[in-house]
Amino acid sequence: MKIQLREFLSKGATIPIRESLNADWLQQVRSDVISAGPLEVDMTASVTDGIAHVEGKLSVEVEFACSRCLEPTKEQITASFDERFKPANAKIENPENLENAEEIIAVEEDKVDLEPFVEETMLLSLPFIPLCEEDCKGLCHTCGANLNVENCGCSKDVIDPRLAALQDLFKEK
Repeated sequence: MKIQLREFLSKGATIPIRESLNADWLQQVRSDVISAGPLEVDMTASVTDGIAHVEGKLSVEVEFACSRCLEPTKEQITASFDERFKPANAKIENPENLENAEEIIAVEEDKVDLEPFVEETMLLSLPFIPLCEEDCKGLCHTCGANLNVENCGCSKDVIDPRLAALQDLFKEK
């Protein structure tokens, strides 16, 4: 997924970018990712005032381990993509007309590889704490039973370890 920046800017055409990328790299960067389907890229690149504007939608189906109960759960992640590029030596025409002119990425070479930008956007779109259900009860801290499936019967009393010695003080002998 590369754009020849100078050639693209000189032609000024709109280019559709539709690809299916391998998303196995998600398993390497996130330990809670069990598997990931292909990363679907559906974007368009256009030219505005000498700036390449690439925008569109990214989507991937990811199977996570629930953060509370560790059960596998699938989620369809969709993210919007919006980046702007310009050659490093080019000056922006009418910078006062541009919103967030400082967010335009200056490119040293003629080719722009969009894949790192796509991967970063998708990585930032993943849920921080994936859950199988919003009200997931998780695992028992004592025996490890899945509390969504069964009640384990373990005591839920939490005793401050500093005062645990006093617990036996009032027991009858």
